Amino acid sequence: MFRTFRLASLALFAAGIGLLVSQAQGGDEGFKDLFNGKDLTGWKTIVGGGKADDGKTFSVKDGVIVVAGKPNGYFYTEKSYKNYVLRYDWKFIKNGNSGLLVHITGDHKIWPKSIEVQGQQNDHGNIFAIGGAKGKFKKDAEAQKKAIKIGEWNTTEVTVKDGDMTSKINGVVVCTGKAEGVTEGPFGFQSEGTELHFKNIKIKVLD
Repeated sequence: MFRTFRLASLALFAAGIGLLVSQAQGGDEGFKDLFNGKDLTGWKTIVGGGKADDGKTFSVKDGVIVVAGKPNGYFYTEKSYKNYVLRYDWKFIKNGNSGLLVHITGDHKIWPKSIEVQGQQNDHGNIFAIGGAKGKFKKDAEAQKKAIKIGEWNTTEVTVKDGDMTSKINGVVVCTGKAEGVTEGPFGFQSEGTELHFKNIKIKVLD
């Protein structure tokens, strides 16, 4: 009886710890999976020359999106989004570059008008405008350095609300600011030189 009580107590303790971790990361309530773990249903691709990828740059293996890194390109959502919280896990095979393109506007090309959340391993989470978009952002370099786990799975969370943007890495706020000139659009993940992996891509749409 004592052993049963002890096991039950340990189970409750573990459940409590799991709940605390979930709450610290914001929990999954209200989030919807954008990656089914099998293929790129719901996504489109583009590589150099404006062509769709033939499966060599972006593929799915063992429940993970594998980005080859070459040629340059990105895979992006079929749908457009305005206000949302986006959460995803990422890991580089070796130190490299990538990025999240938010509010892609106009023609799809390398690289489109958008707001980039930097994916480069040593500067991950920094935010800046590219392709003619505008915005003002401030990065906390010290927090960024402490938050990134080199060679491991990391979780990035990006909140976009009426132009205001915040990026977090493993629960730590890295960059904040406001986008200008782009308000809505698909978002996509870059292939830019180095192999990396993505999984658990989830979105919570905000009012």
